[in-house]
Amino acid sequence: MTRLVVGPFNRVEGDLEVTLDVVGGRIIAARVNAPLFRGFEQILAGKHPLDALTFVPRICGICSVAQSAASAAALADAAQLTPLPNGQLAAALTLAVENLADHLTHFALFFMPDFARAEYAQRAWHADALARFKAIDGSARREVLPARARLLETLGFLAGKWPHTGSLQPGGSARPITASERLRVYALLRGFREFAEQTLFGDALEAVSAIGSLDALHAWAASGARGDFGRFLRIADDLGLWRIGRATDRFLSMGAYALPRAQRLYASGVWHDGLHPFASEAVSEDISHAWMAGATVLAPHQGETLPQADKPGAYTWCKAPRLDGEVVEVGALARQVVDGHPLARDLVARHGGSVAARVVARLLEIARTLPEMERWALALSPAEPFCAQFDLPDEAQGVGLVEAARGALGHWLTIRGGRIARYQIVAPTTWNFSPRDAGGTPGALEQALTGIEMGAGPQTPAIVQHVVRSFDPCMVCTVH
Repeated sequence: MTRLVVGPFNRVEGDLEVTLDVVGGRIIAARVNAPLFRGFEQILAGKHPLDALTFVPRICGICSVAQSAASAAALADAAQLTPLPNGQLAAALTLAVENLADHLTHFALFFMPDFARAEYAQRAWHADALARFKAIDGSARREVLPARARLLETLGFLAGKWPHTGSLQPGGSARPITASERLRVYALLRGFREFAEQTLFGDALEAVSAIGSLDALHAWAASGARGDFGRFLRIADDLGLWRIGRATDRFLSMGAYALPRAQRLYASGVWHDGLHPFASEAVSEDISHAWMAGATVLAPHQGETLPQADKPGAYTWCKAPRLDGEVVEVGALARQVVDGHPLARDLVARHGGSVAARVVARLLEIARTLPEMERWALALSPAEPFCAQFDLPDEAQGVGLVEAARGALGHWLTIRGGRIARYQIVAPTTWNFSPRDAGGTPGALEQALTGIEMGAGPQTPAIVQHVVRSFDPCMVCTVH
């Protein structure tokens, strides 16, 4: 057996290492190491509950709105408060902008550049991928970065700034939108639609959203699909990315984009041999192989964050979240499968969760979400208030559940004596990049890497990078 340590990975937010056990050129086991301890959960203990709104966005510079949204939701739950409709729309728009910007950035600047690697030089598509996606020099950068910047400009109107906005509050949004600002937000969203339809898809968003099966997707691509999506599909077919990177095939979505009248754009639930309801009470955190002290398995409301850097048998700072004791995968693919989109369901039915399925779901989500965002912008009522007043009780618990770009994000808050007694965060990459649990069951990425052919060469093949990046890891959120 050969043991390889791959990392640190570049183009990843935070530090990441992966240890691979290889026999006969095939990975037989993987262990994922998040080597950076942050300590935000400890920092928050003893603080005023509203201080969480200032601290948690600083966990990450690319998922700050998601952390804000989860914290605001946990505080609202503790206060038994329903945000005002305007505030819900503004908050949904703010989070959706961040998520779509992340999807675009990850696809064009983090994921696709790996296909410009020299090991693919003999592939028919390599010259095009090199010209389009090579890091720094590729033409995609010159188009994607301005489009991303224009999209994020909406957050100046919606949230005051990005990242680390303080606009998201338990009662809604502290940033009221004027009539002219509403129209400006709508215009910026329409501008991003133009980029997405011309450059990313080469087709109308509604046409992409209507693709209902893998066969229909292949037919769409064969019809002369332009755009970067079509480029990816041709690469995926050539490299067999539909069959690589399969993990647990158990998918969790906590439900995305809370809207007025208790609605959500994307449903919550668990998909495994059919759709099942999700209950936050079923979430636990296992620290058997994490550098943490204390009870092995605890629910988040009872959870602790007590570092133990010399713990025997541990290999990461990442805890192991489980749902009813089971490994689940989270992210755009999970959201679309749980929500019932026929293409996502067909991809999972054919080949399970895979590298290609995760990428397709991320782009499908752009196509599905952006038209809804346009409608939310027009639904804002500038003459109505955006944020409800509230009082926090001195003794309370709250749970805030949102969907970040990378998947399910939960904040569990306990207030005692008017102060934070306990604050536990379970982030998307914590789910996907979790270590083994007490039963020895590997996390989602560890499962996805097992069985991959490494070949006989001295270099780690690009396919390992593809599998890791298909989850869009954010390691600073993972350990927080």
